[in-house]
Amino acid sequence: MSKNSAHLSVDGISKTFPHRRVFTDITFAVPYRDRMGIIGENGSGKTTLLQVLAGELESDAGTVNVFTAHDTTHPVGLLHQEPPFDATMTVPQVLEASVAHLRQAEADVHTAAEALAYGPHDQAVVDRYTKALDRAEQLGVWDIDARTETTIAGLGLKTVDREHTIGALSGGQRARLAMASLLLSAPEVLLLDEPTNHLDDAAIRYLGTVIANWHGPVLIVSHDRAFLDETVLSILDLDPAPRPYALGAAEDELTTLGVTRFTGTYSDYFQARHDARQRWQHQYAEEQAQLKRLRAAVDEHQVVGHEDWQPRTEVRGAQKFYADRNAKVVARRVNDARARLAELEARQIVKPPKPLTFQGLTAAMQQDHQAGDIDQPILRADDVEVVNRLGSTSITISSSDKVLITGANGSGKSTLLQVFAGSLNPTRGSLHRASGVSVGMLAQESHFDDVDDETASAVYAQAVRPDLTERVPLSTFGLLHPRDEHRPVATLSVGQQRRLALAILLADPPEVLLLDEPTNHLSLTLVTELEASIEHYPGAVVIATHDRWLRNHWQGHQLHLG
Repeated sequence: MSKNSAHLSVDGISKTFPHRRVFTDITFAVPYRDRMGIIGENGSGKTTLLQVLAGELESDAGTVNVFTAHDTTHPVGLLHQEPPFDATMTVPQVLEASVAHLRQAEADVHTAAEALAYGPHDQAVVDRYTKALDRAEQLGVWDIDARTETTIAGLGLKTVDREHTIGALSGGQRARLAMASLLLSAPEVLLLDEPTNHLDDAAIRYLGTVIANWHGPVLIVSHDRAFLDETVLSILDLDPAPRPYALGAAEDELTTLGVTRFTGTYSDYFQARHDARQRWQHQYAEEQAQLKRLRAAVDEHQVVGHEDWQPRTEVRGAQKFYADRNAKVVARRVNDARARLAELEARQIVKPPKPLTFQGLTAAMQQDHQAGDIDQPILRADDVEVVNRLGSTSITISSSDKVLITGANGSGKSTLLQVFAGSLNPTRGSLHRASGVSVGMLAQESHFDDVDDETASAVYAQAVRPDLTERVPLSTFGLLHPRDEHRPVATLSVGQQRRLALAILLADPPEVLLLDEPTNHLSLTLVTELEASIEHYPGAVVIATHDRWLRNHWQGHQLHLG
């Protein structure tokens, strides 16, 4: 890999789509070897920002510049959430396409060397050879094959049949191949969109090592709190940051121009943001109390003393003297109160806007819904096996069990959930489900076919039972902002589409809730809220995940698949 002083500069970029404004006037810089985490709610523009930085989308305003020490054909590389390969390509074809520019740089050296052999005294030939050799060394072309094998092994792809077409690979394998392709292409600026979604612990450790030694700036969009804490040196928060002094603005207009930049880990930033909001709420409460006192002083205390006050002497001159003095005192006090009131009203802070908050897995349940008194078995797998996907597995799940399923890539976590859900029949063994027990599953990927032009609220209404539409509207869950409920599904981010899928599932909460990698594509805030609500779900919850943060804090049962 090249060793240079590449850095990224972003100056005043803005992006608006027909249905909404994504971000406005963003400015920041990422210096050589800095590693920045990009966070924000689903729909805040994280993926859009990466696409603008990669040159795949054009911004409405502003500029993006990559400064490098030498010319390069791959200044910026982006890992997409959806791998961009043609389904007919084979694994070797994908890998070779990734290093084609490196192969070309190697070929240029050989061509220049042959020319040098015939014209060793031609300065132009010497210069061409020197330049080609320097570029090849900077790109590290001499170890392409070794680096390819190391990358494939590090990302858990060594056992994948190299002659398989992309269409024959699993979603996780395609995602890891996309990661390998990007790393091998060796761009100056590395942009990673949800890089840990399909990686097990070993692959995450390998990726962390690669990132720590990357030769240029690295920007990471991720829901993985442990990964962010281990890899990034700074945080860029794209969430609209309410302006305390934007008096009179509508809540959805309370945004700063730009973004919040923080030096440190995600955990450090999370605590700092929490403390800042607490200070804002405290200051707002104090100012409102002061405003109330000043308004009372202006409206109610228009006189000094008692309203029926009379001077002690009946002498007309004395009456006038005391009346004038009383009027002056009243006027001065009222004017002082009005001045203080006007000053405070002019500079007062606005009320902290209520953040979008997930209302929990049980938001749609009736208030009187309670878990059964008897914790009885409701789902049992006896030596269940799916050829080439899941080894023999047995487990019994009771009505209130909380079960975490872990294991390396390919161990069969998603397959087992599909067997539980009834969408996949086991090759061997048997599955027993108690009579009348409902099972619902949140899959890894959310697909809304043939509804791209439908709004999120319309899709929700079509997907849930008619009697639930009014009793449990989409707004019940706090998963989508009100303005996003009326946007076409096609315009929603991947994370917002998954929020919609979760809302549809929870509209009629099943007795067995299956969650396949529930933290994928969701914002860090929602991930935290979702995890906190699991223990309060009155039914059984079965989760398959690679998420180390969730695993490290898990208190329920665990099943590890070998």
